[in-house]
Amino acid sequence: MNVADPAALAERLDALLPQTQCTRCGYAGCRPYAQAIVRGEAINRCPPGGTGLIATLAALLDRPILPLDPDCGSAELAAVAFIDAPACIGCARCLPACPVDAILGAPHLLHTVLERDCNGCELCLAACPVDCIVMRARLPVQQAPTASDNREHFERHREREQRDARERERLLAERKRAAPPAAR
Repeated sequence: MNVADPAALAERLDALLPQTQCTRCGYAGCRPYAQAIVRGEAINRCPPGGTGLIATLAALLDRPILPLDPDCGSAELAAVAFIDAPACIGCARCLPACPVDAILGAPHLLHTVLERDCNGCELCLAACPVDCIVMRARLPVQQAPTASDNREHFERHREREQRDARERERLLAERKRAAPPAAR
């Protein structure tokens, strides 16, 4: 494989990844993992992609096919998060953890998962302090989001986070300007 243009190769590899942004590979998302592969990282660290992705990457990069790294988890059937309503305390910690905004809710209110958008990344599990979120196998009639869907939802999630951060900065600056000099 010609790596004369590492950025182009990383882009190509990123397009092959499932875009769940699950971080099980040890990187902050699919794009950082793709960039690491270009730098020589193992191609067998993506449980959502499973053996099919490993074979595709191996063929593209002219590397040997390796079994999925067990330190990264196991390849599983497509799963979807489910929130146990009686156990949910409405803490909203799961909302920012979801990289595709598939969880709806507000502080102190019940949360729910948009099953059609949930990519099964499991990031919401660790965020929940009362363990009311579980992963369930996706029913055969429930189609999992495609990599393209996941990428689109993740980009919208990042744009919303950036917009919210800019708004917080603006409000903070406004409050600082409005504060009396002694309070500064």
